Amino acid sequence: MALVTALVNERPVVIFSKSSCCMCYTIKTLISSFGANPRVYEVDEHPQGKQIEKELRGLGCKPSVPAVFIGEELIGGANEIMSLHLKGQLVPLLLNANAIWL
Repeated sequence: MALVTALVNERPVVIFSKSSCCMCYTIKTLISSFGANPRVYEVDEHPQGKQIEKELRGLGCKPSVPAVFIGEELIGGANEIMSLHLKGQLVPLLLNANAIWL
């Protein structure tokens, strides 16, 4: 888990994605629409992508992407992010992580 842990420490919002994944695109677009500037790792293009996917599965991400970390905490995949958004809880998470400002 050391690689993923090191990568999620870089920014308030980190998204692990695949360049061909439509749900990944949707989640990246949603989070960016609030003004956040997430660090996005396209695991299918990353030199250590296989290791990243292995670590994400070890953390319970099934499927491994999209995987969203906010404030260094694993929030989950597309279902979890969309659910938080519909409940009005995604923006407060982004605010608390200093990923966006009002």
